[in-house]
Amino acid sequence: MAKLTKPRTSKTLASFCAKLTEEKLAHEVLILNLTEIEVSPSDFFVICSCDSDVQINAVVDEILNQCRELGIKKPRVEGIKGGYWVILDFFDLVVHIMHQKAREYYKLEKLWGDAIFSKLSKSRRAVLIPKDELKSILK
Repeated sequence: MAKLTKPRTSKTLASFCAKLTEEKLAHEVLILNLTEIEVSPSDFFVICSCDSDVQINAVVDEILNQCRELGIKKPRVEGIKGGYWVILDFFDLVVHIMHQKAREYYKLEKLWGDAIFSKLSKSRRAVLIPKDELKSILK
């Protein structure tokens, strides 16, 4: 893994967290830009799926460890004991680390369908999701 630098904005923090989730093999990682939605609870969401509670905990631990190492204020953590859906709340960014079944049930992407959707490219940069691909995500 390349040396990480401290993110300076909530947008770069979202990309940073998305990269960390992928490093722990989370899948279907999305970055939602909610800044244009008046009633949104934060500016960005990162949503990812995991296959087990062990993997969820590994993703959470990685994000918390990297934040501590880089001097990023520790997020508020909810759901860690349940292991089904953990939320890391950085205020301007909320990271949703969800078991695949929870993700399918709650469909956050559809709930926040007015957001601007991005994903990480193979070069690990956030890129907008094309409209045709977005339609399949929102069904």
